[in-house]
Parts: sequence; C-alpha cells; structure tokens
Amino acid sequence: MFIDEVIIELNAGRGGNGCMAFRREKYIEMGGPFGGNGGHGGNIIFEVDEGLNTLIDLRYKKIYKASQGEHGQGKAMNGKNAEDLIIKVPLGTVITDTDTNLIIGDLTKKGDRVVAAYGGRGGRGNMAFATRNNPAPAFCENGEPGEEKKVKVELKLLADVGLVGMPSVGKSTFISKISAAKPKIAAYHFTTLTPNLGVVKTKDNRSFVVADLPGLIEGASLGEGLGDKFLKHIERTRVIAHIIDMSAFEGRDPLEDYKIINKELESFNKKIMDKPQIVIANKMDMESSKENLERFKSEVNCDIYPISAVTGEGIDEVLIKLADMLDTIEKQPLYEEEKFESHVLYKFKKEQPFKIFKEGNVFVVTGEEIEKILRMTWFASDEAFARFSKKLRRLGIDDKLKEMGIEEGDIIRILDYEFEYKD
Repeated sequence: MFIDEVIIELNAGRGGNGCMAFRREKYIEMGGPFGGNGGHGGNIIFEVDEGLNTLIDLRYKKIYKASQGEHGQGKAMNGKNAEDLIIKVPLGTVITDTDTNLIIGDLTKKGDRVVAAYGGRGGRGNMAFATRNNPAPAFCENGEPGEEKKVKVELKLLADVGLVGMPSVGKSTFISKISAAKPKIAAYHFTTLTPNLGVVKTKDNRSFVVADLPGLIEGASLGEGLGDKFLKHIERTRVIAHIIDMSAFEGRDPLEDYKIINKELESFNKKIMDKPQIVIANKMDMESSKENLERFKSEVNCDIYPISAVTGEGIDEVLIKLADMLDTIEKQPLYEEEKFESHVLYKFKKEQPFKIFKEGNVFVVTGEEIEKILRMTWFASDEAFARFSKKLRRLGIDDKLKEMGIEEGDIIRILDYEFEYKD
C-alpha cells in the first residue's frame, strides 16, 4: 500500500530527576551533598532508510514516545542518558510542525537525519547547587519535560522528470517502455492509483529518474478525481513532461487537455509553472493524430515531440532531449531557508513569559516557561520552595499579581498546583 502522508504525535523523553543525598561515612570528616544528576531524556529522530518507499509503517502508530532519562543517585552517581528513538523514513520525506507550519526537516540524501523533538535535560542533584554561601543545599531538580509536537510527515518523491496528463493518455505505457517499471495498464481511467518511479537509461548511457503520476482532471487542485493527493510529488522534479493524447480517441480536445492540466498545476503551486516543460504528443500511430498535431503546434509555443508509446517510435529522441535538459538544470532545494524551524534555545522569551487571569477568586498563572520551572521543582523541602518563589519574583509574577490586587491568603494556581499568596 502506498502511503505518502501521515500525522503523528511526538513525545520526547523527560529528563531523569536529580538526587538529594548527603555523604555520611565513618572515616570521612567532611561530608556534604552527594546527589547525582539525572540523565538526558531521549530525542526523537527521523532518519532516511533507502529501503523504504512508503510511509505505511507510520500509519498505524499515531503516538511515538522516547524513553525517560534515569534518575540520579547517591554517591554522586549520575543517571544514564536515555536512548534516542529513531523513526525510519524514505528518501524525500518532509517533516512539518503542524502548530507553526515550519519545516523541521527535508530529508533528500542518504544518511540524512533530523531531531524532530528534543528530550529534556536531566535535573541537577544537590551536589550541583553547592556554593560557598550554601555548602549543603537540601534540594534538587526534577527532570525537564521533553518536547511534545504534532507533525505532518509527507513523502515527496525524488524524481528528475515528472509525467503529467489526463487519464488514459499513455503515461503508464510510456514509463513501461523506457524503464523497468511495471505499472498497471488498462483501457479505463485512473488505472494508475499510485505514483510509479522508473530509472531511464538513454542510448548515450545517461540516466535519470522519471515519475509517472496518476491522471489529473479538471479541478484536481481542489480535490476532484484523485485530487491534489499526488500533485505534491511533482514539486521536486526538474522537468515536466506533459503527455497529450493527440488522437483525441476519447473525444477530448488535445489543446483543451493541455490548458486544463497547466491550470491545475498553477493552482496547486505557481512555482511549478517555472519549471522547464516539454510536450510529448502520444498515439501518433492513429489516423487523426497528424491533423490534431498541426493544429496543436499552431497554438502552443513549446518543444513538442511526437511519439507512439505502443510502437516505440520517437521515444529515443524524447529521452535524449530530457537528458540534455537535465544536464543544464541544477537541483534546487524545495523549501526556502526561512520556512525551516530554528532550534535556537533561549533562556527566556523576549515577550512576557507568562499570563495571569482570574477564575472566580483564584489567580491563574500560565506560560511555557513558568510551567517548565514548576515541573522541574522538587517541593520536598522549604529550601526548594523558597528557590521556586525567588524564580517567580525574577520573572515579574509577584509585581503583576500586586497590580491585579492580590491580597494575603489569596490562591494562585499554576497547572494543577495551588499556592497561598504571602507577601
């Protein structure tokens, strides 16, 4: 089964908790903090596997979770980092964050890999907090939560030439003649239900990859027929080969077919029309084809190559022309740099890192940064709570609460935790 698009959830591993421990040994005069740090949570990585050609392995598993880092232990023992979760995908896979619509990765080469969700760092043990002023800290950190994302995984085939055209114009017959591809061929529309790839070798020993895309119809870019399901696969191609049934065997006008398909390509993505295009006039072995070809040439100003996919006439000339065109066209990246997600990490965001609103008599504080601080705080000692309160003051939460009229004894809620306010 050919699957070229799935949406999945990624939950990177949480960091292991730090440990609070003290050294108390018989012959060690100077004890002190002895708790180790937690291990790093597992990342979620997409990696190219050249043996795959579909995303079917991702279709039936909607949530991927990486492992949590091990907790720190006493005797200064740090927890083990969790192993990364690696998801294998075919060449040409694009991973997009559905919330931001930014590209996380475009995997187009052997060995390509990208970290799609980062695991949380391990919490620090109390050894890490020892200072001259506080040589025996009685607190530690919980592990940082891993990133959680919903991503769209798309396969956009890597091909040099894309074959487009109405149903039953001979695209499948053409690719079966020029390569070892064995598409289904029959005398009815939409015989081809999935894209076919074929490696072509010309008479002068040049080779390139051709993609036979399922037949388009008017309204395809809006979802008619097979819709825009397979139009995405033409975005990577360097040359478009438009196959026309020049015999008009089914009563369609070749010129009208040409205009309809180009309109659908432009509606889907205007940049596609900037690609070099040739017209392959197929079924020239039929009586009406020559007259239709002359009329077509008078209306269309582009390279036109008459062939018969059944007899093989004219095919070699087309392949030489395509190879010549590809020799002069460099491969271009599919996406512009600004569409890619940046993984620059900031201590705090430039905008206000929290929001406060009231629900009845409760002051509710929300924000990614403050929620992360809460999850990483180990509320097992007064010292840990005092450290948490100090962080809130530095973020400006206390000042904002006073502006909103908070009073002694009022309740503050962050996530599922409630605190009593004290000035």
